[in-house]
Amino acid sequence: MKNDIILSGVGGQGILSIAAVIGYAAVENNLYLKQAEVHGMSQRGGDVQSHFRLSDEPVASDLIPYGEADLILSVEPMEALRYLPWLSENGWLVTNSNPYVNIPDYPDSQDLLNEIRKVKNNLIVDADTIARKTGSIKAANIVMLGAASHFINLPWKSLENAVRKLFGRKGEDIIELNLEALAAGRDQYKA
Repeated sequence: MKNDIILSGVGGQGILSIAAVIGYAAVENNLYLKQAEVHGMSQRGGDVQSHFRLSDEPVASDLIPYGEADLILSVEPMEALRYLPWLSENGWLVTNSNPYVNIPDYPDSQDLLNEIRKVKNNLIVDADTIARKTGSIKAANIVMLGAASHFINLPWKSLENAVRKLFGRKGEDIIELNLEALAAGRDQYKA
C-alpha cells in the first residue's frame, strides 16, 4: 500500500491540521509516513503545502515526484491548480470551490473551476457552506478531509479517532463539530 498526498491552501486554512489528522490515523494503523511542508508565508496568507507519504513499507523520501501524487487535497482552488504537475494520471484532485482572494489580480473563480473540471478525476466541494451548516466556517478544512477520505488509504474509524485526538483538548463540542464536518465532507462523494 502506498498513498502519496499533496495538501495545499493558503496560510490559516488548516492544512497542518489536516496533516495532523492523517498522521495520527497513519500511526494508529502502524503505517510508515513522511511529511515535508512549506508554511513560511502562512502568517501572511501565503501558499502552504505539504507532501504527505503513507506506506506499509519504509518511505525513503518525503518529497513526491512529479506525476506521482495519488491525491491533491486543496482547500483553495488556485492552489489546487498550482500542484497539478504532481498529480498522477489516475490521481484525484479534491478542492474547495471557494477562493481565498488574497491578491489584487486573483483569477476569475469560474475560470479556475473550469480548469479543475478538465482534470479527469476531480471533486469540487463547497466546503465553506457545508462547514457553516455544521456550526463553524473554521471546519472547512475538515470538510475537505472528509471529502478526500475516499482516496486516502486509511480506515474511516481511524480518521474519526484522529479528529478526536487532535481536537480533544478543545472540548467535546469542538470534537463533535469536527466529526460532523468530517462526515458531511465524506457525503460529498458517491462512488
